[in-house]
Parts: sequence; C-alpha cells; structure tokens
Amino acid sequence: MPVVRFVNENREIEVPEGANLRLEALKAGIQVYRLRHRWTNCRGKGLCATCRVLIRKGMENASPMGQREKMRLQSSMVYVGFEDQMRLSCMTKVLGDMEVETRPPLNLYGEKFWG
Repeated sequence: MPVVRFVNENREIEVPEGANLRLEALKAGIQVYRLRHRWTNCRGKGLCATCRVLIRKGMENASPMGQREKMRLQSSMVYVGFEDQMRLSCMTKVLGDMEVETRPPLNLYGEKFWG
C-alpha cells in the first residue's frame, strides 16, 4: 500500500492504491483546509480550491490532473511559483508513495506572480 508523508504534521499514513488524498487525510485527522474553509468548502467537488496541497515528492505517483482541476487552480492563482507541484487534494488519487505539504503558503509577492 502507498505511504503518504504529510510534512507539516510530521505523519505518515498508508492508503489503498487509488484512494482520494483529501478523504484519506481527513480520515487520519489531518486538516487540509485553512481556518473558515474547514466549514465553507465544496466538499470535494473540485470547485473551491481550498484543499490545495503541495506535492513535494512523488508527483509521478499522483493521478493525472484533469481539466476541471487545471482550470480551478489557474483561475484562483493559488499555485504561482509551484505550477508543477500544486494539486487539489479532492481531485488527486494516490497511486504510490508521496510527500505532501498541506495548507501551503500563497506566493503573492514572488517573482512569478506578476509575469
């Protein structure tokens, strides 16, 4: 079974192959949402982008990004500077071992933000 290491929480969990990253994290008591978004989110429909995570290692072990996820991440500008690593946990299936950072900081002042 794949192992997902959550960097901020310093925890590892085993998940079934093909499991939804958001659901498995929440089952293990790992919070993927910030503040009020714990109560005001789309419940895993890929609409709000509040469950975004940064996959530090093992991106090749995540399911391919779908069109809805790409559009949502681009429209919310939450992945500036991390285009190749940011995913929505509700849209990500775990296919192998990975290292994940929950609630990554926004890069509003980075060099890539304005250009």
